[in-house]
Amino acid sequence: MLNTLNSLFIAAVLAGTPLLLGALGEILTEKSGNMNLGVEGMMFMGAITGLAGSYYYEQAVTKSGSVPNGMFSAFISLLVSFLAGAFGALIYSFLTISLRANQNVTGLTLTIFGTGFGNFFGEYIGQRAGGYVAVGSATKAAFSKLHIPFLSDIPVLGKLLFQYNWLVYLAVALAIIMAWFFNKSRIGLNLRAVGEDPATADAAGINITRYKYIATVVGGGICGVGGMYMSMVTTSGVWVHGCVSGYGWLAVALVIFATWRPAKGILVALIFGGLTILRMYVNIPGLPAQIYDMLPYVATIVVLVVTSMRQSKEHAQPKSCGLNYFREDR
Repeated sequence: MLNTLNSLFIAAVLAGTPLLLGALGEILTEKSGNMNLGVEGMMFMGAITGLAGSYYYEQAVTKSGSVPNGMFSAFISLLVSFLAGAFGALIYSFLTISLRANQNVTGLTLTIFGTGFGNFFGEYIGQRAGGYVAVGSATKAAFSKLHIPFLSDIPVLGKLLFQYNWLVYLAVALAIIMAWFFNKSRIGLNLRAVGEDPATADAAGINITRYKYIATVVGGGICGVGGMYMSMVTTSGVWVHGCVSGYGWLAVALVIFATWRPAKGILVALIFGGLTILRMYVNIPGLPAQIYDMLPYVATIVVLVVTSMRQSKEHAQPKSCGLNYFREDR
């Protein structure tokens, strides 16, 4: 029983990491007053570009007669996936901030575009590669679990906390940094002011457009890294059609469940990550597998209902979220 719980915890951490990254990106975006529902699309864009970046790097190095460097390949994947997600968010920002297009419609359009972008180029690169696209052993090793001296060797605790891949620790560190940023830094407080009341922030001399653009684009980049995690870790560096498979929408729900607090997002991502892989560790005789697949989405509905009933002014959605700001309307 204890071994099963330990294995479930480890699997929940691994499954919850892309959810945490997607949620952190959306939290940063919504803190600026933009509601970008294109998380799924940006994650797809990050998934295929991250995989393609490492794959083409390995191909180029191999053709030159050298041996690919796994860590450099992982860095390329991280950088390219961030830029891809940021590019999708930049399109969203231009349409909603500069052209004042409807945020909900633009976000849904970005999801459709990003999903098609990822699946199309994933299949295209796979056909060019001879049937499917996969990274080499050096890159796979760079995304495998780490061994931290002394810490990883601690009985039980070492396996539970100190034997994950580096993206897990990056996501947790990012959540902690964002929590400090929103509550302690001047720029973070200005960003929260922009999300709560852009007219007042504008009157105080804060550049609304700059804050919204930077927060939304960086948030989109973080979502792209979450997508890269799906293609490089979850599917072990092999492109799988539709690999993001609804994780972007779960990440949006996590933002609400975490009440727009990055640190709380760590716990929430762990819970939802556990729900997504529960059927592999808890087998109830006679219960169809489809019921297990429904659990994260049922939990999402319950969370939305409970959150709407227990509204807290301190931990509520930024007041201007979803509303375009036009200076002349002040």
